[in-house]
Amino acid sequence: MAYTPTMSSSKSRRKVTPAAAADTGDSAEKLDQLLLSSAISNGEDVGPFVRKAFASGKPETLLLHLRHFSRSKESEIEEVCRAHYQDFIQAVDDLRSLLSDVDSLKSSLSESNAKLQAVGLPLLTSLDSFVEARNVCRNVNLALQSVRSCVRLMELSSRSNYHLSRGNFYMALKCLDTIECVFLDKTPSSTIKRMLEKKIPEIRWYIERKVMKDFNDWLVEIRVVCRNLGQLAIGQASSARQREEDLRIKQRQAEEQSRLSLRDCVYALEEEDEDPVGDDSSNGEGVDLTPLYRAYHIHQTLGVEDRFKQYYFENRKLQLTSDFQVSSMTPFLESHQTFFAQIAGFFIVEDRVVRTGGGLISKLEVENLWETAVSKMCSVLEDQFSRMQTANHLLLIKDYVSLLGVTLRRYGYLVDPLLDVLSKHRDKYHELLLSDCRKQITEALSADKFDQMLMKKEYEYSMNVLSFQIQTSDITPAFPYVAPFSSTVPDCCRIVRSFIEDSVSFMSYGGQLDFFEVVKKYLDRLLSEDLDGALVKLINTSISAVSHAMQVAANMAVMERACDFFFRHAAQLSGIPLRMVERGRRQFPLCKARDAAEDILSGLLKQKVDGFMMLMEHVNWMADETLQNGNEYVNEVIIYLETLVSTAQQILPPKVLKRVIQDVLSHISEKIVGALLGDTVKRFTVNAIMSIDVDIRILESFADNQAPLLSEEDANQLKSALAESRQLVNLLLSNNPETFLNPVIRERSYNNLDYRKVVIISEKLRDSSERLFGTFGSRGSRQNPKKKSLDSLIKRLKDMA
Repeated sequence: MAYTPTMSSSKSRRKVTPAAAADTGDSAEKLDQLLLSSAISNGEDVGPFVRKAFASGKPETLLLHLRHFSRSKESEIEEVCRAHYQDFIQAVDDLRSLLSDVDSLKSSLSESNAKLQAVGLPLLTSLDSFVEARNVCRNVNLALQSVRSCVRLMELSSRSNYHLSRGNFYMALKCLDTIECVFLDKTPSSTIKRMLEKKIPEIRWYIERKVMKDFNDWLVEIRVVCRNLGQLAIGQASSARQREEDLRIKQRQAEEQSRLSLRDCVYALEEEDEDPVGDDSSNGEGVDLTPLYRAYHIHQTLGVEDRFKQYYFENRKLQLTSDFQVSSMTPFLESHQTFFAQIAGFFIVEDRVVRTGGGLISKLEVENLWETAVSKMCSVLEDQFSRMQTANHLLLIKDYVSLLGVTLRRYGYLVDPLLDVLSKHRDKYHELLLSDCRKQITEALSADKFDQMLMKKEYEYSMNVLSFQIQTSDITPAFPYVAPFSSTVPDCCRIVRSFIEDSVSFMSYGGQLDFFEVVKKYLDRLLSEDLDGALVKLINTSISAVSHAMQVAANMAVMERACDFFFRHAAQLSGIPLRMVERGRRQFPLCKARDAAEDILSGLLKQKVDGFMMLMEHVNWMADETLQNGNEYVNEVIIYLETLVSTAQQILPPKVLKRVIQDVLSHISEKIVGALLGDTVKRFTVNAIMSIDVDIRILESFADNQAPLLSEEDANQLKSALAESRQLVNLLLSNNPETFLNPVIRERSYNNLDYRKVVIISEKLRDSSERLFGTFGSRGSRQNPKKKSLDSLIKRLKDMA
């Protein structure tokens, strides 16, 4: 306690000393000594002082300072020792007095120990007897525990055997696990322990072998189950599609009735619920997966879960690979349903295993299997489609593949590659379908007798007329009914309708929603190329009679209405509104055949008329009188034309009849002009021209008489067919023929005349005076003004030429 204030006082003194020395201006040596003492007292580093002493070459000074510091500290130590010496002497005296107390305590303890031993000897004897009795009791308890353990062990072993005999393998394994984990190490009997260590693995192996046998049997059975399951699921998809088709048919009927403005009726479309309720067999719920899940559970219990997963995946993959095999002994058309149903059933089962198998197979593994299956199915389809040469076979397989796609899409499988293969062979299918239809059309046309079709019953009328909407009236005719067309028309309509339905069937459910344009494109080809070409060929090679030609022309008029039905029918089947079809209506696709039919009919009629026109050879071109009833040829022509019209109007539409008659009248007009222009007529008189005028009037009257049958405009067009002969006769009978040179009059009254023909024919016109007396009889007489005008016209026309 005395040392501390001394140190603190000296420290405070040293901290002040340098400042005081500096203030008083002491020497540098004194200052260094003070600084070194202060650093040592404060516990600071003296390294800088040592380096400075050696750097200045005066280490003796540093040693001197250090000796001086140590001498100052020795005096302080002596003071401290002197202050504590009395305390040390007193402590030694206390220790000596304590030693005597210890000796007395030791003797007292010895006496107490002798007394204690004398008293505790009987107690120790009793304690030894107690310990011995307690050990005996402990041994008895251990024996009882061992017996109980053995009893429980035997009970578990017996229970395990019971479960094994009943086939409850999981419970047997749980008993074995309990024996192995709880009782085996605690079994007091080494014999029982060795027996258990030997039998437990054998029992586990037996259970695994038994379960695997059941599982392998299930693997064999599941292939048949998959095939039946796939066929059932695809069949249900087909039934659902059929119900949709029936609903669409009802909807189309309602739309058709609505289109016909039957507003008094109300139509309600009700879809019957024919889908079986609670039938889970098609989605895999009816498949017995007990052996599979049992085996999986047992392997999980055995701790070999991964091994079983691998075994299951490899075996199912091998089964799928074997399902890909296409037999070369059986046509694919006969085996394709089994082929695709087997694959569909496989993936329906796998979908259920993924959902309920507890990780037995992962979704990724199933997707990989599906990708392999899709690739293989696409390859098989490509190969089989490339070999097929029948459209119906392609359609059957396509329908089943599309049903397969609908079925598996419900389970989340991607079926677009399959649909892409179907779309890829769209053109080939339609080419084959066109080829089949082409053959059918040829057969139908070759079998035609060119007779009007007789229908005795109403169902025949419905089947041949109403089903193609080619009727001209909504009123049902009386039976028997003679149709204006021959049997070729409904036969060709059936072929075209079948083509449309097959085309729509192939394009439907193929992944493409708007396929009407595709169907329409191939329908155009069928009509404008195949059917039109076949009809043109028939017309050009097989028509030699007027009645046949008239029947073909009538057929073409009916086919024009049928073509409208074809495009409407294609639109309805494709789900396209009829207004869009009517808005985009195009020209008649059989126009070449129609024109050829009308041309051949006109040609045959012209040949017939030419036979009557040959009677013009008997016309008296130098007649002195006008025939009031016309020449013989025109009367024969009129009789034939009236007979023709009375027959033709029964089967030919008015517009077709008008075009044919107009062509014939135009031909008659050309024949009349040609007769006047030809070399056989050298001269003719005005009276002969007036007789020709009567002939033309008779023909014009015939045209006017067709007004009740045709419209007034069409009747006028019939008269316009005689324009050339009429204008020529008017010019020849005109009092002032020179007006032909007036452009306005010529455009209004003689626009169909060729001035070269006018010159040649006008030169043949003779006056009656020239015929009787020649030039001598008219000498000195005044020239006829009409003749003068005609001569002037001829001269000026020749100058123009």
